[in-house]
Amino acid sequence: MVQARLQTAPAGFVYLGRAPDGRAVSLAVLTRGAALDAAARDRFVTAVKEAGESRSSGMRGWLERAGRPRGAVLDGAPEVLDMDGGRAPWVAVPYVPGRAGAERFLEPVMVGGTLIGEAHGPDFVPYWLTDRAPALPRLTRRRRPLTETRKRVLMAALALVLLLILVTAILLLLVLGRQENEPQPRQLPPTVFVPTPPPTPETPEPQPSPSQSPEPSRTGPGTPGESPGDERGEEPEL
Repeated sequence: MVQARLQTAPAGFVYLGRAPDGRAVSLAVLTRGAALDAAARDRFVTAVKEAGESRSSGMRGWLERAGRPRGAVLDGAPEVLDMDGGRAPWVAVPYVPGRAGAERFLEPVMVGGTLIGEAHGPDFVPYWLTDRAPALPRLTRRRRPLTETRKRVLMAALALVLLLILVTAILLLLVLGRQENEPQPRQLPPTVFVPTPPPTPETPEPQPSPSQSPEPSRTGPGTPGESPGDERGEEPEL
């Protein structure tokens, strides 16, 4: 855990941190520009690795260092507790107030000066010197436990079931609504059979009889008129 910044160097930064066991550590990281330069990054990682190897190999390591060029291995480098040589390298060493810490590993990153004689001409300045942001490792997503994955699968299945129910309900509403809107065929009225009465003969209407002439009234004995024989239809004898 990083607590404070201790020092700012041209090639990187030095922070005060605390190790998991509670010890105070000095942490050195490169700038973003130096970390993007493969040569500068390689010089930093090489210095850290050789410092760790020299402490573990003892006398044999000191003899091997004798044949290497000057400056390849730092003299009096602190003990390396942990390091990372990836795209954003860093190194952690024990923090001792008043003594050099992780900033010793930032010295080989910068190239300048000559070994013998006076320097002539312009000094060498790295092109990445203006990029002063610290090189931080990319955040890696933690793999979620299987319980979380199982929970998500169950939630997705439940959402799918609810979606299917909703789609089914919408389809039913559409079908039922269409059936209600369609005109129903009219039913024919039931056939009623009414019995007809049998035919009756027509009665002739009475016709008025022709009027007869009135018969002459009978007269008395002295009244001239028809004879009895005429009335009876008898003809008189001659």
